[in-house]
Amino acid sequence: MSDAGIAGGRIRSFVERIEQVEAEIAELNEGKKEIFAEAKGEGFDIKVIKEIIKLRKQDQDERDEHETLLDLYMRAMDNAQPSDEAKAA
Repeated sequence: MSDAGIAGGRIRSFVERIEQVEAEIAELNEGKKEIFAEAKGEGFDIKVIKEIIKLRKQDQDERDEHETLLDLYMRAMDNAQPSDEAKAA
């Protein structure tokens, strides 16, 4: 099989660029871990910080909808009668 028509240099360029980006991502992820460890070391709850980050990525309408649904579901659960299966467990 001939590799005529396949630009090996161009393929190598793409592969090397992707590898470089992957290395940068790994470095950034390591930095992120260090920041979380620092926050934890100062007594902050990491789960709460992650939740804040998640919420800040959403726009206000998304947050409002999420909070409304969460409240609705919680009220529905609180008002529901235990099922026979739950009683047996």
